Amino acid sequence: MLHNIFLLFVGLLSLEHVSFAEVPSSQIVNITETREYAERTQNFTRTNFEHLVKVRNRSMYVARSCKELRDRYDEREDGVYYLTTGNGMLYQTYCDMTTAGGGWTLVASVHENSVYGRCTVGDRWSSQQGSNPDLPDGDGNWSNRNTFGTVESATSDDFKNPGYYDITAEDMSVWHIPNNFPLEFWNMEAAAVLRYHTENRFLRLYGGNLFQLFKQYPVRYNVGSCGDRGPAIPIVYDHGDKESTRMLYGPSSRREFEPGFITFRAINNERAAMAICSGVKPTVGYNTEHYCIGGGGYFHPDQCGDFPSFDYDRLGREQGWSASREMAEAAVLLFYR
Repeated sequence: MLHNIFLLFVGLLSLEHVSFAEVPSSQIVNITETREYAERTQNFTRTNFEHLVKVRNRSMYVARSCKELRDRYDEREDGVYYLTTGNGMLYQTYCDMTTAGGGWTLVASVHENSVYGRCTVGDRWSSQQGSNPDLPDGDGNWSNRNTFGTVESATSDDFKNPGYYDITAEDMSVWHIPNNFPLEFWNMEAAAVLRYHTENRFLRLYGGNLFQLFKQYPVRYNVGSCGDRGPAIPIVYDHGDKESTRMLYGPSSRREFEPGFITFRAINNERAAMAICSGVKPTVGYNTEHYCIGGGGYFHPDQCGDFPSFDYDRLGREQGWSASREMAEAAVLLFYR
């Protein structure tokens, strides 16, 4: 997707003086988005000291979430802010201050550094210690207080900040953003593969955050049978819809789920647990490794990893299970409000 934006930008350079009247209407939106991208890129390459001072001064705010920043300081601009934990730890994260009223705090990102690896280094949301039944929780990062990564590299590597366990929230927002996409452009409409949020305050039933939810529904090998999944929550789309969500996964996977939900702690036929099924609810069949992310410490040898088996077709066996390239090559950003 980023490559396409750059190609459009190159085209714009040669059509700088062409009016929209000469351009097909179907291309006007793409050109407008490309102009916006070009302007942002130009501004980003210059040192804007006024902007740097504004961002640095945000460290003077005292708030535990982006919602508190919005409510207490009337902040309405998307970008990087400083938050403070209940123990006084200061950290940086990204605030979405515009979607559905704003106040969304980025607390984590799940990034698959290589679909060819099988629970290798970098698979922090499953296991970096190989597939091992004697380590059923894997790295255990869905339900511990480990933190890692930086907000600016959240689409290039795994990310987890103290807000994951410190913030008490009601709802979630999820963004699928192409790998390595710069933070400055995350909020562009053209950037997202998929974006949605919940609005029924479901987290109040599960302790107020994912840290507490996954205490109730452990992401652990052999923790239960296929039917022992966690809650499936209806979602509201901000970019995409039910049909486009279906098409992001393989044709065989589409027979097994219903789009329009986010599901927690799904268990597959081999009794491996996955943390999140993004955009879908498993309904029939239990091959969830092809459309759910994260996991415990043990999977079938052909699976295992932060995106356990999104690349199954390349193994040369039964075809139609691999997720789309757009889905496999996008980081999953998790927000609270």
